[in-house]
Amino acid sequence: METIKMRLYVTRLFTFLLTFSLLGCAVPSGQKDVNSIGGLSFEVKDDTAYLSGVLGSDLVDRLSNFVKENPNVTDLVLVDIHGSFDQQATMEGARLIRRLGLNTRIAPTGFVLSGGVDLFLGGVERIIGGGAGVGVHAWSDGTKIKAANINSADPVHAAYVNFYLEMGVSERFYWFSLDAAPDDRVYFLSPEEVYDFQLATQ
Repeated sequence: METIKMRLYVTRLFTFLLTFSLLGCAVPSGQKDVNSIGGLSFEVKDDTAYLSGVLGSDLVDRLSNFVKENPNVTDLVLVDIHGSFDQQATMEGARLIRRLGLNTRIAPTGFVLSGGVDLFLGGVERIIGGGAGVGVHAWSDGTKIKAANINSADPVHAAYVNFYLEMGVSERFYWFSLDAAPDDRVYFLSPEEVYDFQLATQ
């Protein structure tokens, strides 16, 4: 019952964000030692960084700078990642996380949506906390170009497929995501689906 309530809550939140075109993301007040990174915030505690917000086009540069300033960080905990403005930047961010040897976790009862899932996949070790939401949908570039309008044989799909293979995830996950929900909705994976696609390493 609690899982259903969580999924309904996250679905409503995602719909709200889409309505406002992800123009901004409020950073929770009262946090200490927070570095705002565009629509994304990092809070550092010991060797762990807690991430919340939206992934921007400057993700790679800002993530690089963040790690340089916090070389002790080994784990990135994704608390509530609402998606991304720039899928290419998100993929490069995930690749950077992998090159740096960082681990990723989704906080218990937290969530990652859309591009947030791709960032999570960058972790060397990936853990999904109990009650966490993993939401996917078909991509769109914000114009008329949508995955639903492109033939499955089109080379544009190769960039996505190759990314998932790099991350050690079957290309089945990409095609599943396209069919799971249209670009203006979100589908939350069941624990069985998370296991089947090997999104978590443990």
